[in-house]
Amino acid sequence: MSIVFRLDRVMADRKISLGELAKRIDLTDSNLSILKTGKAKAVRVETLNSICRELNCQPGDIMEYNQDEK
Repeated sequence: MSIVFRLDRVMADRKISLGELAKRIDLTDSNLSILKTGKAKAVRVETLNSICRELNCQPGDIMEYNQDEK
């Protein structure tokens, strides 16, 4: 099981850079990059809320569940 972040897709659709989004949600570029690249082990609900507010999207638009095959 794994959660895959699709933040890069939504950001590209909205034509917003990582730096601009980080500034709008008051997060460092490096921390947002960790989310964007899928290297994050956790995400705060407050951060998710801010991202969805700024990108005008739903959490399911930026996260996807993939079941690992055995």
